[in-house]
Amino acid sequence: MADVGRQGRQGAQDRLAYIGSFTAAGGQGITTAAVAAGSGALTVLSSVDDVPDPAYLALSPGGDTLYAVSETAEGAVAAYRVGMDTPELMGPPVPVDGSGPVHLSLFAGHVLTANYGSGSVTAVPVRPDGSLAEAPSAVLQHTGSGPHTPRQQSPHAHQVLPAPGGRWAVGVDLGTDSVRVYAPVDGTFEVHREIALRPGSGPRHLAFHPNATYAYVVNELTPTVTVCHWDPDDGTLKPLTETPVLPGAPAGDAYPSGVVASPDGRFVWAATRGEDVLSTFAVEGEELRLTGTVPCAGHWPRAIAEAEGFLYVANERSGDVSWFAVDPDTGRPRYEGSIEVPAASCVVIGPEPNRT
Repeated sequence: MADVGRQGRQGAQDRLAYIGSFTAAGGQGITTAAVAAGSGALTVLSSVDDVPDPAYLALSPGGDTLYAVSETAEGAVAAYRVGMDTPELMGPPVPVDGSGPVHLSLFAGHVLTANYGSGSVTAVPVRPDGSLAEAPSAVLQHTGSGPHTPRQQSPHAHQVLPAPGGRWAVGVDLGTDSVRVYAPVDGTFEVHREIALRPGSGPRHLAFHPNATYAYVVNELTPTVTVCHWDPDDGTLKPLTETPVLPGAPAGDAYPSGVVASPDGRFVWAATRGEDVLSTFAVEGEELRLTGTVPCAGHWPRAIAEAEGFLYVANERSGDVSWFAVDPDTGRPRYEGSIEVPAASCVVIGPEPNRT
């Protein structure tokens, strides 16, 4: 897709969204869209395809640098300068020395990638200008397996993200039914501890409650969400309760993908592929209560994001991104619209622009 330029923007002060996709399945790489203030509506601005399969994206804290994994057998990570309508690649992609990176985040001056194929987490140093060093500084190889054959014959790291407070990072491994906690040590990283979840659950992604006391782990192999207590001092998770993402038995395939908590901590949302729904949970202390589901307005919702009272869903197989307004009293999402994004895999919403 050609760059429509700034003349194509609906409003010069709109914030930006970045959408990853699978180029091997017809995706256009990284799509930039304007997010209309008030309505949350998306308008496509441009796309770049200079990195294959940029399936997951992450923004720097200031919002001026975008990082993308290249979810290929070789595995790489790339940095882009953003803020304009079209991201600009900052040097060649950096190999992660791991296969099939599916997630990434920034922590302790590094980009961390979760490598599903090789079951590892890679750390690549970030330079002062936001660009990446030429090689990783650490690769943390996971070990173990689970009872679900063939999905758990070996480790499969599926997510890595910083814990609140900035002292720890956590990695979710679908293949070993566990969450690992990492600590920075002398410029590199080490595994601080590993927390076991229910065998065969297949944890995929995790989201922290805003008060940093609880974490919510969505399980792909059994369609549930596990509530855990998080201790930021010791850097440990304690599984507490587990809640189904559906009100009854799945009608067919049901593979939860993403989970997010509302900024006020009252609600949690999860997306489930196959059933193609968004589930809303009320937060009730150490438990979640499923209050209902709504269709995701597409097929195979691979990821969800929340921003300013709206939910955004990347529907991979229908090739679109849908958005929903959230009822502030019930947390229930209401469908508002969609844009076409072939093979969409994730959505990242940029910071509010400076309106002064």
